[in-house]
This record gives sequence, C-alpha cells and structure tokens, in this order.
Amino acid sequence: MGAFTGAFLRPNVANRLERLPMTNYQRSLFGIIATAWFFDSMDLGIMTFVLGSIKAEFGLSTAQAGLLASSSFLGMFLGAAIAGMLADKYGRKPVFQWSMVFWGVGSLACGFAQDVDQLMIFRVILGFGMGMEFPIGLSMVSEIVPAKSRGKYVAILEGFWPLGFIAAGILAYLTLPLIGWRGIFIALSVPAAFVFVIRRYVPESPRWLEEVGRNEEAEKVISKMEKNVIKANGGLALPEPNKQAAPSLLKRDKRTLFAELWHGVYAKRTIMLWALWFFALLGYYGLTTWLGALLQQAGYEVTKSVTYTIYISLAGIPGFIFSAWLLEKWGRKPTCVLMLVGSAGAAYVYGQTASAQAPVAQLIASGLCMQFFMFGMWSVLYAYTPELYPTRSRATGAGFASSVGRLGSLLGPLAVGVILPFTGHTGVFTLGAASFMIAAFVVIALGTETKGKSLEDVSG
Repeated sequence: MGAFTGAFLRPNVANRLERLPMTNYQRSLFGIIATAWFFDSMDLGIMTFVLGSIKAEFGLSTAQAGLLASSSFLGMFLGAAIAGMLADKYGRKPVFQWSMVFWGVGSLACGFAQDVDQLMIFRVILGFGMGMEFPIGLSMVSEIVPAKSRGKYVAILEGFWPLGFIAAGILAYLTLPLIGWRGIFIALSVPAAFVFVIRRYVPESPRWLEEVGRNEEAEKVISKMEKNVIKANGGLALPEPNKQAAPSLLKRDKRTLFAELWHGVYAKRTIMLWALWFFALLGYYGLTTWLGALLQQAGYEVTKSVTYTIYISLAGIPGFIFSAWLLEKWGRKPTCVLMLVGSAGAAYVYGQTASAQAPVAQLIASGLCMQFFMFGMWSVLYAYTPELYPTRSRATGAGFASSVGRLGSLLGPLAVGVILPFTGHTGVFTLGAASFMIAAFVVIALGTETKGKSLEDVSG
C-alpha cells in the first residue's frame, strides 16, 4: 500500500491500524511499554515502604515527611505537562526514552543523598522522569491497539502499576534490613537500562507521523507493522481497510496544542479530566503514600507494616482485572463512577477500622477492599483519558490532565502530614473519601462515553 495522498484516495494509517487483528506482535510492543511502566511504578511506590525508615533516620516531623513524600509529585507535575507537548511536537518514542533516563538518574542520586534537602531534590528529578513517561506510554498504547481492544489493553497497562507497587514492597521486605533505603534506590536505578530495548524494538506512532505530515515515515512504519501482524497471524491476509479518511485528517487546523484543549467539545472534556485527576490523585496518594508510616505510628514494627501493606496491595490485581473487563462490557463512564464511589466508601471504612485499632484481620480486610477499588479507578483513568483527544493533541491533553493530577498528588501527602496530628487516622481517610466522591460527581455531570469507538470517531 502507498502512503496516504488524498482524503478519499487511499486508506489512511488509522483505518489500516483499526482493521488489524490483535496478534503476538502488538502484544510484544505492549509488553515492552508495560515493562517500562512496571519499573517506573516500583520507583514511585517504594516511598510507601521506606518513608518510615527515612523519617526515623533524619528525625523528620510528620509535616516534613509529608513534604518529602510529595516532592516526587512536583517533578511529575512538571514532567507530565512538558512531555505531553514535546511528544505531540517531536514524537512519542524519543520523549519516552528520555523519561527513563531521568528517573534512572534520579533514583541513583537518591541513594547517595547526604541530607533530606538533597533527597527532596533528587526525588523531584526522579518524579520528572515518571511524569514524562505516564502520558506518553498511554498515548503509544492507545495509538497502536485497535478500538475493539484498546480499553482492555490500556487498563491492563495500568495493571502493571499495582504489580510494580507490590514488587516494591517485596523488594523492601527482603532488602531493607540488609541494604537500607539507600541501597534500594540504587538498585531501582538499574532498570533504566531498559531504554535500549525501547529504542530498538518500539516504533514511532504511525498515527502521529501521519498527523504531522511525515507520510513516508508513516508508510514505512505501518507497512512494517502490517507485515509483522501477517507473520504473527500465520500468514493470513489482512482484511481490506476502510478507504474513507478518518476525521482527524479531514479537520486539521492551526490552533496551538494547548488552545485546542479548550475549543469546542474538548473544553468540557478538559474540565472533567482535570477535576477527575486532581481529586482522584489527591485521595489516592494522600492515603497510600502514608499507609506504611501510619501503621508504624499505630505501633506496628517496620517489617510488619511493610508486610501488611503488601497484603493490602494484593487486592489491586483483581481490582484492575475486573475494571479492565468492565470497561469493555459496561463502558468507561459508569465503571469510573463505580470505582470512585467504591474507593470513597472503602477508604472511610478503613479509616474507622484503623482508628479503632481493630484486629489485624479486620484491618487487612478493609484495606484489601480499599485497594481493589482504588487500583480499579486507575485502570479507568488511564484507559479513558487518551481517548478524549485527537492524535495531534492527545499527548498534550493526557499530559496536562496527568500534570494537574500531580498537583493533587503533591497536596495529598502534604495535607496528611499536616492534619494527622489533629484528626488522627479517621480525619485522614475521611479526606480521601471526600476527594473520591467529588471526582465521581464530576464524571457523572461532565463525562462522555467512548466504549467501542475508534480514536478518530471520538475526537471527530
């Protein structure tokens, strides 16, 4: 097939991608991106398990510990906004690679921090790389996987988040007594070398290449993908693509990428996504970043607090699997509301259980329920967000939504550190529950459904 040369003469990249069956080739690309996501999750999640040890070593107050826990989210706020615009201008692949370099260097530097001020600075650098990676990974998967499978695979991508979180807990449990929190940060910098795998095997998004007019490169990438799909599918011929141009190619304009987020139907979507990300992440990180430290403060020793936090996190696995299934069966909007309301209710119950110093089994049971809904919530956030913008501004839209969410991430742990001495566990988890409920009301009022639609149909 030749490159796209006219609106109705030849099928464009989107139509050629949408008719591809899912094969081991696309799954291998997904697996590479998901592995990078997994390592990133480990680096961010490790703070939950080592914050108590760092707090003790440096003699930090709860407010200072909250500020330290929030420092990586300042970097994520900056990284997500900047990376989205860079990826829409220069491409997904190079920005994704640089994100791994930043978080690898940041994690390594954390291991050599001489005081808490240096540690905060290095956590900002680490967070900058993480903030870059998340929206770009979302865009890459969304633009490679066809509409019939997109929601499921983006939700599964999010599932590597709880897996990374659990792996971070296991790593902390096994190595914290041996190498300390510094050694853990140094060890977590090693997976950044995975950038060389990304560089060799993951192609640039052909949708983006065509959108910016690099048609010859788009043709090479999509043709290679088609050949790989045919090979992975046992040599079966591909179905003929629709020759009608997709809306994104018929409606180009000269607006800046950021201005487009506030034009027409996108303005309502942007308001909804920014509010959703802000309140959902404020609630989530305000609670999970402190889980281990709160258990230690309640009288549990370090190893037990880490163990209990790992147990609680295990519910994230069935949570994201259920959410991934429900996204395609029920739809994005109702699934999002269910997970947010469930997170609110479970967080409130967990707070009441923790404050009452209930038996360990009851504490873990309520924590399992909380993590089930919260990780299910993450699946919806990551599946839903990139679907609401066109290819030309998808990374920018996802990046700014994630960036606004990082403001919530930054404020959440900080707010917990401030209010904990006054309200105890009950006030902390009530704050998280209220944040989730506000996010749910925003989705009910402003959300739109995208299930089963191609990216071009949604953005057209």
